[in-house]
Amino acid sequence: MKKRVSPMASLFFISALAAAFHSASEAAASSQSPFEDNFSIMWSENHFKTSEDGNTWFLSLDKETGCGFQTKQRYRFGWFSMKLKLVGGDSAGVVTAYYMCSENGAGPERDELDFEFLGNRTGQPYLIQTNVYKNGVGGREMRHMLWFDPTEEFHSYSILWNDHQIVFFVDRVPIRVFKNNGEKNDFFPNEKPMYLFSSIWNADDWATRGGLEKTDWKKAPFVSSYKDFSVDGCQWEDPYPACVSTTTKKWWDQYQAWHLTDSQKMDFAWVQRNLVIYDYCKDTDRYPKLPVECSLSPWG
Repeated sequence: MKKRVSPMASLFFISALAAAFHSASEAAASSQSPFEDNFSIMWSENHFKTSEDGNTWFLSLDKETGCGFQTKQRYRFGWFSMKLKLVGGDSAGVVTAYYMCSENGAGPERDELDFEFLGNRTGQPYLIQTNVYKNGVGGREMRHMLWFDPTEEFHSYSILWNDHQIVFFVDRVPIRVFKNNGEKNDFFPNEKPMYLFSSIWNADDWATRGGLEKTDWKKAPFVSSYKDFSVDGCQWEDPYPACVSTTTKKWWDQYQAWHLTDSQKMDFAWVQRNLVIYDYCKDTDRYPKLPVECSLSPWG
């Protein structure tokens, strides 16, 4: 199912992108501060480093272990963004994960929103996998190619989450839209506050060509880089934060954030035509009866 992107399509996309999605960048009063203000190391602190100015963070993976960090705070709804530069060269088997989750571990009742970057052999494109869990049930994978090399420079990866939709963005371009149906359901996570995490780990049993390509440990350590974390969201406070019940006062849960803008729809349509590698909603072998959320239009 590999799809090729024509040069003319790329030029059209670049010109369209120049006009795309200013609302969030203008409206979000994002908070950017040093690592220790926002995050804690989850494991293997000796595999975590920062730049001299403390503004860039590095996670490394070797044959012994990987590394990960998480936010100190939980959030329910908002805009969450980070700039990443992925492992360069031969990264087959390596997964860099950037995700939100309602639990510190992979608990059986967790809600989760995933970006996973699947490494590959040198010269082959990175794939980006997204997934959505509610109450421990996932299986809602999509995979995309990227229109750039994510190992050369930093690029932003963001999630817009409100009670109407979840949108995954790459450089402000919507690559996936996951809609709610406005009813109580078992597919849209909207009840549990989530931490934000990132980690690097070995997944050569499945990540690259279904596990056929194994991690070449002679190339270790594998390093992923991070900077410019920003969040504009409803920070959770027990038993219930006031902002959750008044989210329409926040830009990320006002009407214009419940749907894609016209320019975002143009970009999203381009992504759908050119970059989608896998969509669980089209996998009738796996799901002879498609999940109910697959009937919801991302355009509305």
